[in-house]
Amino acid sequence: MNTASTASPGRSSQTVLLADIGGTNARFALLAEGTVGTVAHMAVSAYGSFGEALSVYLGRMPEAGTIRAAFLAVAGTVENGRCVLTNSPWVIDAAELRTSCGFSTVRLINDFEAVAWSLPRLSRDKLLQLGGGQPVVGAPLAAVGPGTGLGVGANIPHATGHLVLPGEGGHVTLAGCSPREDAVIGYLRQRFGHVSAERVLSGNGLENLHEALAALDNLMLPRRRAAEITQAGIEGTCPTSRAAIDMFCAMLGTVAGNLALTLSSRGGVFIAGGILQRIPQYLAGSAFRARFEEKGRFRKYLAPIPAYLILDEDAAFVGLKALAEVEGVG
Repeated sequence: MNTASTASPGRSSQTVLLADIGGTNARFALLAEGTVGTVAHMAVSAYGSFGEALSVYLGRMPEAGTIRAAFLAVAGTVENGRCVLTNSPWVIDAAELRTSCGFSTVRLINDFEAVAWSLPRLSRDKLLQLGGGQPVVGAPLAAVGPGTGLGVGANIPHATGHLVLPGEGGHVTLAGCSPREDAVIGYLRQRFGHVSAERVLSGNGLENLHEALAALDNLMLPRRRAAEITQAGIEGTCPTSRAAIDMFCAMLGTVAGNLALTLSSRGGVFIAGGILQRIPQYLAGSAFRARFEEKGRFRKYLAPIPAYLILDEDAAFVGLKALAEVEGVG
């Protein structure tokens, strides 16, 4: 939980390392003179450790020797400045980075905490509105995003800045809203025991949906990767893939609506993550919005709350820059 305030206008500027570390991709950039430079993409699977990937990145940057601060968004729980990534064996430790790299400041935050920091700063042309009306000024903002995992975060404006709440909401227990969804969850429960929202609302989750639907329909289909399911579903060449995408969007609507109710996020609910950025119009035409509002007596409460698909692939860097500036080193 972080409370933000406006940084002093007279602070000195320095070069800051920014990084967005997921289970699949590691992305790095430098923040200097208030500007985020080119974002470098590196495959997590290509490196044995975070330190190895960082060394390769810094070895390419002439400014590496001037970096004294690092702000890292990581896909996992941060405890005492240390994170073991949820979907990768990488371990990132702030104390080790201060020692090995000579950084005076190292901040590790959950990747969706970084997205939450970005929400007030995202430009309208980087957002696709998915129903609802105008956001309520000063009301909480919420973010949820399927990618390698399922991230959740919130940004609550207050008198002196913003209160950012990270969390592990992707691991809440998933509930079905139809007999078909109940059957899918029942199938996945046999495999996983606990069926969290992330078990269906993520890249691996889309694959789980495809497998479950095929099994329930007694179809012998080859295992497909998430990208293949998405493509086959959009093109209409595989009915099971289309059904998986449709259920994915619908269930995401339910989870996003739950988040809006829990946080009273009348400032908007923002959908992040790379999966849906590739199919924005499909999401807009799906059951997402209907399921977002399908909350019985509270349908009217949810109807005006806007939902947005974040189209900015670098939203985490927008958030990291905001946090660096708040802490006076951006």
